[in-house]
Amino acid sequence: MTVALIWGCAAAGNARPSEVTPGGFERAAEQAAAEFGVPKEVLLGVSYESSWWEGNHGRPSTKGGYGPMHLTDTTSGKTYAHRPGEGPVDATGTDDPSEHTLQAAAAMIGVAPQTLKRDELQNLRGGAALLASYQRQITREFSPDPGSWYGAVARYSQAADTATAGRFADGVFTVIRTGQQRVREDGQTVSLSKRPEVRPSKSQLASLRLRTLPAAAVPECPGELNCRFVPAAASNYQVATRNSHGIDVDFIVIHDIEGPYDAGISWFQDPSSGVSAHYVMKADGSEATQMVATKDIAFHAGNYWVNLHGVGIELEGYAAQGPTWFTPAQYKATAALVVYLARRFDVPLDRKHIIGHDNVLPPSPARAPDAHWDPGPYWDWEKFMALLDADAGADADGDAVPKLRAEGGAGGESIGIGQAVMIAPEYGKNSQTVTVCDPKCHTQTQPSNFLYVRSAPGDDAPLVSDRALHPDGAAATNRIDDWGATAMWGQEFVVADVRGDWTAIWFGGQKGWIHNPAGIHTLPAPNARIVRPSSGAESVSVYTTAYPRVDEYPQGVAASDQTRFGMYAFPQGQAYVAARTPVGADDFFPATPTRPEVVVTGDQKYDVIQYNRRLATVNHAETRR
Repeated sequence: MTVALIWGCAAAGNARPSEVTPGGFERAAEQAAAEFGVPKEVLLGVSYESSWWEGNHGRPSTKGGYGPMHLTDTTSGKTYAHRPGEGPVDATGTDDPSEHTLQAAAAMIGVAPQTLKRDELQNLRGGAALLASYQRQITREFSPDPGSWYGAVARYSQAADTATAGRFADGVFTVIRTGQQRVREDGQTVSLSKRPEVRPSKSQLASLRLRTLPAAAVPECPGELNCRFVPAAASNYQVATRNSHGIDVDFIVIHDIEGPYDAGISWFQDPSSGVSAHYVMKADGSEATQMVATKDIAFHAGNYWVNLHGVGIELEGYAAQGPTWFTPAQYKATAALVVYLARRFDVPLDRKHIIGHDNVLPPSPARAPDAHWDPGPYWDWEKFMALLDADAGADADGDAVPKLRAEGGAGGESIGIGQAVMIAPEYGKNSQTVTVCDPKCHTQTQPSNFLYVRSAPGDDAPLVSDRALHPDGAAATNRIDDWGATAMWGQEFVVADVRGDWTAIWFGGQKGWIHNPAGIHTLPAPNARIVRPSSGAESVSVYTTAYPRVDEYPQGVAASDQTRFGMYAFPQGQAYVAARTPVGADDFFPATPTRPEVVVTGDQKYDVIQYNRRLATVNHAETRR
């Protein structure tokens, strides 16, 4: 009768573990396990590995998983607004059964799918029912021995290959054998007593008949680094073989954790975070941790297309406190890793390809106000790019400009309208003032890697407006997170005008002015590839991704949204610097137990341009040299 009353309330959508007596979540899990013949250790272990026993308030993970049992529903393929600055955040949206376990579980227990999304009690029941169905297929026996459920647990991961499925199952059985205790967000303490005697039946994995992928060489690091491999939670990245499908790595993206080293590693291991990076670098340079193989897609840049073509590196530290965290040892260790990766993937060592998170535009205008701005104004790009140039030696790309300052003095070259220049303030002499609010606001003035961009040639002129951040056209501010009026070291722009000590550049669809007496803050970029609207075209549409057209996607996979930034302009008369080679339109869908990886390519090409502080894409067919 007690069980019936509890589940009856849950079905009505009125019960939540946080609303019942302490220990309600644990008792609900035990009851769900008993109802479907699943050992309670298995159900709690799977829930811990899937969500750390959290329901996330009914919100989906970056893989479209709901509730403490991470039941998936990616039907819409739409962007999830609740993770504005992180992750790929858009579900793949295919019709594969592995991406719709929520519907399958709902049908098994006779509850509406929407209820399983928001009600943790029913979500536990649905997960237990799924596990029982997998156990029935694999062994036909409902043994009380948790070890005999290894195959069902591996199948629950919905992984397409044996390595990923086994890694998930091993994680679950590690929790079962060693025990675990955690305080949930709602204050409940959930415990799983250790069962060291449990012996998982790993031979069951073969019965799933999953694909066998070649093992990644981990850790993938240069020999001089003290490097280890600690895997991120399986739900925080996508297993892929992108190097085997012609998906190029075009970007190496530098981030900072906004916290300490161990906390960053823990965050990427948290299945509820929905995020990961390929590498985490300790502030003192003594350690590096790889968390995602480079063949796989980490969720780090807030833009899935950039993730698809990028490797993410997280630095221990805080963007607003950069110099106190970004040590010489960290610069050297990170540079060694970047040169190693650039050589492996043929990534040019320039600021069109070695970028910060603050150079990545989100995939839609709605998310621009929340776009991350790390590693921030105090990451010394001049020093870092010089280290790359020194480490790479003769292999450095022709655009690796740090050596130009040494050869050409300290700037001061003549500037001609229509020419490209590189933003190159000398870090130690370039003090800028920003406002930091955390939560009280204060200003700080110190050496920085950026120049402010103003709407007219004068120190008292308003900063330029970025319509993605200020839809009303208001001027930007000097807040450290108001990035729309800052040009960073190493970026290249086309000169639009010169007046006295001021240089105008085409910047974010407008003429923006930087203080540049005698060209002291710029260097010439004679090899820059400059693009303009095609003859006869009034303007060029601005995007931040390079996906195929909708009609180029095969049946069964939802087309990703190539969202135009309508508030941005690239009209006739303006010009921007693009990467040397246009990129092809493409998209990726990971393998499932019933479908191999799907790579969708289109017949269009896109130019990646330095549009403002952030990169943008424009259709190559609409531009000319």
